[in-house]
Amino acid sequence: MASPLPTFSESWHRVASQKLSLRPNIKVSRQRFRGELWHVLENPLTNQFFRVRPETYEFIARLDSAKTVQEVWDECIEKFPDSAPGQEEAIRLLSQLYNANLLHYRVASDSAELFRRFKTRRQRELSAKLRNIMFIRIPLFDPDDFLKRTLPVVGCAINRFGAIIWMAIVGFALKLVIDNFPSLRNESQAILSMGNLPLLYIGLVFIKTFHEFGHAYFCRKYGGEVHTMGIMLLIFTPIPYVDATSSWSFRSRWQRMWVGLAGVIVELFVAAVATVVWVNTAPGVIHSLAYNMMFIASVSSLMFNLNPLLRFDGYYILSDLLDIPNLHQRAGNHLKHLFKKYAFGHKTSASPSVETTEKSVLTVFGILSTCYRLFIFGVILLFVADQMLILGVIMALVCIFSWIILPLSKFLRYLIKDRELEPYRQRAYVVVATLLIGVILLTGVVSFPHHFRSPGVVQAKNRAEIVALTAGTLESILVADGKTVQQGTPLVRFDNWETALALEAAELKREEILARLLEARKMRPADVAPLTSQLESTLEQINFFKQRQADQVIRAPLAGRWVSPKLTDNLGKWHVRGEAVGLVIDEASYEFTATVRQNNVDRLFSTKLDKAEIRLHGEAKHRLHADELSVIPVEQRNLPSASLGWAGGGNVPTDISDPRGTTAAEPFFEVSATITTEEEAYLAHGRSGNIRIRIGSTPLLQRLFRGIRQLLQQRYQL
Repeated sequence: MASPLPTFSESWHRVASQKLSLRPNIKVSRQRFRGELWHVLENPLTNQFFRVRPETYEFIARLDSAKTVQEVWDECIEKFPDSAPGQEEAIRLLSQLYNANLLHYRVASDSAELFRRFKTRRQRELSAKLRNIMFIRIPLFDPDDFLKRTLPVVGCAINRFGAIIWMAIVGFALKLVIDNFPSLRNESQAILSMGNLPLLYIGLVFIKTFHEFGHAYFCRKYGGEVHTMGIMLLIFTPIPYVDATSSWSFRSRWQRMWVGLAGVIVELFVAAVATVVWVNTAPGVIHSLAYNMMFIASVSSLMFNLNPLLRFDGYYILSDLLDIPNLHQRAGNHLKHLFKKYAFGHKTSASPSVETTEKSVLTVFGILSTCYRLFIFGVILLFVADQMLILGVIMALVCIFSWIILPLSKFLRYLIKDRELEPYRQRAYVVVATLLIGVILLTGVVSFPHHFRSPGVVQAKNRAEIVALTAGTLESILVADGKTVQQGTPLVRFDNWETALALEAAELKREEILARLLEARKMRPADVAPLTSQLESTLEQINFFKQRQADQVIRAPLAGRWVSPKLTDNLGKWHVRGEAVGLVIDEASYEFTATVRQNNVDRLFSTKLDKAEIRLHGEAKHRLHADELSVIPVEQRNLPSASLGWAGGGNVPTDISDPRGTTAAEPFFEVSATITTEEEAYLAHGRSGNIRIRIGSTPLLQRLFRGIRQLLQQRYQL
């Protein structure tokens, strides 16, 4: 394929007379990507790979210490006039091979130059480690000899028979998981408790050790070499890692994919064995360790290893599946090309891909992976800062330097000094200045409508909770659930034999006192006053117990609908005084009660609440208007409905010590609003939804600073 770069170059004289050749230790293999043939150059000493097209390899293969670069290029032009690389492309190719230490040439300063390039490479590696400070790798030893000695035994399982055994054991473990799912779910609540953290880490080390050896053995099975094994500090947590990049030289992409999948395959197998151990052991260290290994295998495999947006196993599997090697780097270069071409007008800028489909894949992957990496690193920074604030601050400063200051300095150097931008530099200055001014105006000056959302629940304005006025056994339900009742209608009846006995005893005592009082008036006048006092006290007791008996029949305090969905399950059960048994609601009017978190509280009191609309779950197409917003200026802890909390499927964090799930983990403020709507919407007491409250307009930058300040105050009290 013809090169998009110019055929001739004014810098050609600098390399034309050089006599170069590939180093003798370079290994060359052929691979096909998306139906095209490529040559992969491998340097075993540095474990580096370099991929070139066949026409480019024809030029590289002819490099000889007995020929000059000019002679080699002339020979390629003569034999391949349509596909031979141009001078500009040849210069770039030689520069890349030179920096990768793949070229051999005879000059006096060769050793010094090699040392200089070695230092440059080490500096690039150090810079890469700073950019990936949360994933630092420390090599420890060469496992290749051990793998070769044990491969005849382990390799017996890497075949179809091993696959059948794997599916049988993993399938059996999956059945055990389904059968014991309630126990699994209950045990997961203590997975992050302080007492379980040591076992969680031990399980992590076990799982990841098997995971990495899976990569190593599969790589060795297909003919690759594994010379590096060590420890990776994943968020400063030591876990094992292995370098199986020699699989990149495999001709078959399916072999490369199997090497990428090997870790997950072994991990799931070990987790399946741990499942069997967990089911067949009693609570203890072995039982807990097996559960932790199951948990780690499922979470790490699904959220990290198989996630293609992070540069773990899933990324390399996707790269081979799409037949796009160096997917991350090519996506970044493609996004840079788009910016240079369409923003700076760089007409000679070329994308690393020539296919329309591949360009679309690179664009989507580049944007998604960048956004996801920023998100996941932000979450990790917050997690580290929650545990060790100083370390989190240091990591944040390193990330700011590596991801913002350093790239910005490189961009400015490119903008000011790079030669390829010379014809377009004036336009580049205008574009960058326009973008900068536009961002400042849009984020710091222009105000945008501002609102926030809060979860809430529909409640009848007039409602009464029905509770047991006295302790007793639920004897009968006088009105069925869902029926309309009038004020004073009997709803339920309780029975308390202790109250009946106490009333009977009090009445007998009254009869006794009356008889004694009659006798005292005839025989002992001095006893009349004390007996009269006792009679009054006994009459009060009789009235009290009669009232208790009357309270055993609970009546509706207002007209409305009687709601008691689970009351029939409690027939014959003992109820304590004050225990809720149902609700009477007036369906004539409803209000929406919302729970507003503390980070939005100042907006409730410092600004005028503009407008608000409500959308109920399951009926989001209907926008219900909210009027007469009122704020209760007191912190609340008890949710208006359990459906708003985590236990009821809501998104409000609740206190784990509350079995009812109605106590919020953090204080909130309660906002109530009258619901008015002209649309047909089903309103019912207890339906949950969200209220969207508009609070004027503010610039985006002001909101960002406010959110950061609230985050620091809430999490770190800064």
